[in-house]
Amino acid sequence: MSLYKVSPSSAPEAKLRQELSDAYHLCVKYGWDDLIYGHISVRLPEEPDCYLINPFGLLFNEITPNSLLKVRVDGKIIGNNEFNYNPAGENIHHTIYLSRPDVNSIVHFHSTNGVALSSLKDGLLPLSQHACHFYNQIAYHDYEGIAIEETEQATLLHDLGDKDIMILRNHGFLTVGRNLQDAFCTMYTLEKTAAIQMKLLATGKEFAMIPKEVCEKVVQQTTVIKNCDLEWNAMVRDLRKEQTESAPISLPAGRLLELLEKYENIDQENLFAAQTIQH
Repeated sequence: MSLYKVSPSSAPEAKLRQELSDAYHLCVKYGWDDLIYGHISVRLPEEPDCYLINPFGLLFNEITPNSLLKVRVDGKIIGNNEFNYNPAGENIHHTIYLSRPDVNSIVHFHSTNGVALSSLKDGLLPLSQHACHFYNQIAYHDYEGIAIEETEQATLLHDLGDKDIMILRNHGFLTVGRNLQDAFCTMYTLEKTAAIQMKLLATGKEFAMIPKEVCEKVVQQTTVIKNCDLEWNAMVRDLRKEQTESAPISLPAGRLLELLEKYENIDQENLFAAQTIQH
């Protein structure tokens, strides 16, 4: 069950490339990246046997729309590219896409809070409003090593079942969705939940668990109050603002530049005149 009421995307490939590139940059902004590891993908609506995923070797903030790999579910890369994919990423993503036609995007990475929470025996606890969104909605998958073996495909699918959120024990989080916004915004809430839980546990103080009936109530309220389109658009607006503010500043050509140079020359002349008078 998704946290959101959404429909599969019908966006063209170029738009999905931009959105997926934004998702990787948002991961860096939120501190979820792990050098070149981790992966987010989106299935192409017009080519459902193909998906876009990050090239293995690039930092998340180096990814651009054009650098994303287009991969078939049989593992073949479409088009020329100097990079390959992460074999663990390809193994996880193509396995889920082949078996879950309702899934059009997958998010998985190794954030600090995600790995820490995934290593707790009791997993995610109903300690906050954020946690209630996930009550009885989470699948768990035991750690079997780096996910490059075909033998793990069967256990991965069995453990995920029809759920959209999975905690990979001792490894991290995985979310799937009807579209990229669905999967990514679900991950945002999951990451927020993990940060709250780990910070609370670090206090060593006694904590209050939210009652079962309240958790179930929140699950029913979730699709009414949460809107991944609004959340996603807010994230991207914030990202664009940050990208604009961090862009290199260049002087414009033309009359303004000439004016600045003129004032610079005047200052130089005044300095020379002042030095001459002093001598």
